[in-house]
Amino acid sequence: MPSMPMHIVSIVGARPQFVKASVVSRVLRDRGMEETLVHTGQHYDPAMSEIFFDELGIPPPDHNLDVGSGSHAEQTGAMMVGLERLMEARRPDGVLVYGDTNSTIAGALVAAKLVLPLAHVEAGLRSFNRAMPEEVNRIVTDRLSDLLFCPTETAVRQLASEGIVRGVSLTGDVMLEVTRHFAERADAQVALSGITHHEPGRYGVATVHRAENADDPARLAGILEGLASLEFPVVLPLHPRTRRRIDQQVVPSNVDLIEPLGYLPMLTLVRNARCVLTDSGGLQKEAVWLGTPCVTLREETEWVETLVGGWNRLAGADPVRIREAVDRRPTGRPPEFGNAPGGPASALIATALESLG
Repeated sequence: MPSMPMHIVSIVGARPQFVKASVVSRVLRDRGMEETLVHTGQHYDPAMSEIFFDELGIPPPDHNLDVGSGSHAEQTGAMMVGLERLMEARRPDGVLVYGDTNSTIAGALVAAKLVLPLAHVEAGLRSFNRAMPEEVNRIVTDRLSDLLFCPTETAVRQLASEGIVRGVSLTGDVMLEVTRHFAERADAQVALSGITHHEPGRYGVATVHRAENADDPARLAGILEGLASLEFPVVLPLHPRTRRRIDQQVVPSNVDLIEPLGYLPMLTLVRNARCVLTDSGGLQKEAVWLGTPCVTLREETEWVETLVGGWNRLAGADPVRIREAVDRRPTGRPPEFGNAPGGPASALIATALESLG
């Protein structure tokens, strides 16, 4: 009798995970694997969820847990209940998680409890700030994983320093693969004039979504003050978390608040911007890869490679530091990182997953 195809449960729940899954899921299915794609519902706003499945060509999720919002415990617990039922019923050959969200840690814990092989895309990243929920999620997930897919050599070395060497592989960064692929499509399909009336190179792009910034009135006020000090307009797509908080703030006249954007429009907006100001991990990388200087609205970054040549600068939420970081232009070419021998990343990940069979 013919053997059954390998069955992988892939867990996503937030915008960056949808983007990464767009290439990995395609390769898994092209190789004849059975993939069950589970959307936890962590991002439940259609502008942060369904639009990405549509424009990136991701297969519709096989299951949506619809967990919605809640505290970390409420959200993670609800995910674990739903994932445990699903995985007990399906008993997959492996579980694939992405990044560092509550969806990531929920999938990792359930897989470990059910003794199912666990694979982690973006293993080995560290901000060294345990106050960040994402940092805790990364550390725990890496400890539980059987296959650890590292985007950079820095990540490989970090895991080794923690005593984790088994199952570790340098795959390169899936996001680099995605950015290169969809940047060309964005150029052909999305006009800047359909997003903003500002001319290329004459505006900035800002995003604020992390709890440490959006939920702290003083930090959010500091960021807005920093944006107000800039001599050019700033386009700020509003994350649902930030939308709930910003009404309590004075929004500067040079800041254009807009609805969240799909992936392709965001690539167009970033590529044509004078600079990006963000607390997002993924957008730091995308900006640098697209040749747009970045200012990170945090005190640390997991992506230390972006700091080379001043293409990314850390400014926190301090208005003076934000202005100074914007005024200091980078030197040399944007740093190159995220490649791996034998890539692309999605193919290397798929090959490693095949070894579970």
